[in-house]
Amino acid sequence: VKGCACEHACGPWPSLTPDGCAASCWRRFRAIPPVQPEIVMNDKSHVSLEQHVCLVCGARFDTGAILLDKRLRASMERHTATGWGLCPEHQKLSDDGFVALVECDPQRSGAAAGAARMKPDQAHRTGRLAHLKREVFADVFNVPIEDKQPCVFVEPGVIEQLQAMTAH
Repeated sequence: VKGCACEHACGPWPSLTPDGCAASCWRRFRAIPPVQPEIVMNDKSHVSLEQHVCLVCGARFDTGAILLDKRLRASMERHTATGWGLCPEHQKLSDDGFVALVECDPQRSGAAAGAARMKPDQAHRTGRLAHLKREVFADVFNVPIEDKQPCVFVEPGVIEQLQAMTAH
């Protein structure tokens, strides 16, 4: 950078710092940093935090476990979903004796027509939920339910019918 065109106490080559030159011309100069190459960091690592997906609401939650690639290759994302489980909220309801009714859209779900069971990854959840005590579930649906089964997938309209039954 050459000096400013004005004449002042510094002469034709003023200092670029304000303490070396009292004139206002030093502000017209600015340092332009050299172009730095863009550094793209890989978001993958050889460690990951394990997560499960809630069977009831479909939300991911941390399990507290750390996953490690045995070959120390950067192959995993920051969080890795490894299976299904219940989030803390729905786990508490299950422990208290409730069964979750999860409404699913059969047209959007991936289950085969006429299949007796639907896998959690096939279920297209509509967002409607209901919780029934296990004893009430067995009475209303006239079907026994296993003690370890935390939820069932139901067709649209079932939860509305239950709400109508309790309103009367």
